[in-house]
Amino acid sequence: MKVFLIRHGDAEAEVPDALDDDARSLTPRAREALPGHFAGLASYFGRVDAILTSPLMRAVQTATLLAHSLKYAGQLKAHRSLFPDGPVGGLEALLEQYPGRTLVLVGHQPSIGAAAAYLIGRAALSKPVSPGTVVGIERADTAPDPLTSTLLCFAQVGQPVLEAL
Repeated sequence: MKVFLIRHGDAEAEVPDALDDDARSLTPRAREALPGHFAGLASYFGRVDAILTSPLMRAVQTATLLAHSLKYAGQLKAHRSLFPDGPVGGLEALLEQYPGRTLVLVGHQPSIGAAAAYLIGRAALSKPVSPGTVVGIERADTAPDPLTSTLLCFAQVGQPVLEAL
């Protein structure tokens, strides 16, 4: 299976009046930059089978831009395990539901970076997972083992795509 972990794009610093952090939206600059960033990674993504996102606005907006960029016609699905403080181990049950598929998970730091490190068998990633970063990983469906996982790409907005860390 292929798993793409994406940190939402850069979000507004200000929380809208009478709302909380959940309602922060992407900055205009992020809304402009992300479609090209995602389109440039289309060959890594290939055919996407499912996009799951944190229910927070900035993540849903990022997932929507991704879906448009990749011409993904499926439904975006919100998932509780993608909240900012979601436990990394909780993703295993989610991944088991998509064997042999290409799955995209859009969420937040620190959980996206921690999940990427976990899936490739590291304590931490050697590079920061800045807003809009895409981490692509290929792993076996049977007996998932971080030692058999392969990093496909590490792509920060505006930076060259890395295939090794």
